[in-house]
Amino acid sequence: MVFISLDELLPTAEKYGEHHMAMYGVVAGMAVMASSLLMFA
Repeated sequence: MVFISLDELLPTAEKYGEHHMAMYGVVAGMAVMASSLLMFA
């Protein structure tokens, strides 16, 4: 999933002018996944 988001979605977001919002979403998603792994492990 990380490869797909970085390779496909981010260039498309940059094309349409929403590159920063897409990067914030990627970082927020990684933070949510890391925190859920810490809470439920």
